[in-house]
Amino acid sequence: MRTASTGKSLRLTRLSGHGDGRYLFVPLDHSVSDGPITTADRFGDLVRDVVAGGADGIVVHKGRARAIDPELLVDCSLLVHLSASTAHGPDADAKVLVGDVEDAIRLGADAVSVHVNIGSDTEAAQLADLGAVAAACDRWGMPLLAMIYPRGPRVTDPTDPVLLSHVVNIAADLGVDIVKTVFAFPAERMAEVVDSSPLPVVVAGGANDSSLADFAASALAAGCSGLAVGRRVFGSAVPRATVRELAGIVHDPARVLLTPPTPRMAGAL
Repeated sequence: MRTASTGKSLRLTRLSGHGDGRYLFVPLDHSVSDGPITTADRFGDLVRDVVAGGADGIVVHKGRARAIDPELLVDCSLLVHLSASTAHGPDADAKVLVGDVEDAIRLGADAVSVHVNIGSDTEAAQLADLGAVAAACDRWGMPLLAMIYPRGPRVTDPTDPVLLSHVVNIAADLGVDIVKTVFAFPAERMAEVVDSSPLPVVVAGGANDSSLADFAASALAAGCSGLAVGRRVFGSAVPRATVRELAGIVHDPARVLLTPPTPRMAGAL
C-alpha cells in the first residue's frame, strides 16, 4: 500500500530533480558573508547557467530570491538560506537567523537551510536556532538542509571522521532532512561518516586548485548523496560547463571513481 504524500515528502522529491535521491546544490548565498559573487546585472545569467547545467537546487538568501525570474526555477529547486554572518564581524563563525520558514514559504521555496558551526563560541545558540527551525519545518511541511561543520577554537581537525560522524548525527537528532558537511580525511573513512548517518549526506565542494571532478567522484564513491558546490561554480570561467560536469557525476553512478582525493581537496563552504 502506497504511503500518502505530505507537503514535505513532495518537496523532498522535487529537491532531487532526477528522482534518484541524489543532489547537486549550488549555494549562491556568499554575498552576505564575503561580498558580491558577480555583478548585479550578471546574477540572472549566473542562475541561468547553473540551471541549464543541471543543478538540482540553488541556495540563496530571501532578498536575492525575490530578484530571480521565476521562469528560471521551473527545472531547479529553490532553497532559502536562513543563517548569516560576515567576514567583518568579531566572530565569523557566529551564525544568526536572518529569516524564517514563513519567509521561505511566501517565496515559493522547496526547502530552507541553516548553518551551524559545532565547536564555535556560539554553538549553543546555533543549536537552539536549528531546533526551532526544525520545529517550524515540521509544522509547515518544509524540508530542512543543515550546513553543519566542525569549526571554531575547540576544533583541531575539522576533517576527522569521528568528529564528522558526531556532527551529522547532531543534525539527524535535531530534525534535519539532509545534512551538508565537509569531506573526511583520510578519504577512505568518509564512508564511515556516511554509514553513521540516518540522513542523506551532501559534501561541500570547497575552494582550491585540485580536480573538482575527481573530488566529486570520490565523494559519491564514499556513499555521499551528492554535492553542494558554490565558489568553484560561480568562480569558474564557464559555470554552466562546471555544473554540467558535476551533474553528470552525481546522477550517473557509472562515472564514479574509486580513487580518493588528496587531503588538499577538503571541502569548505
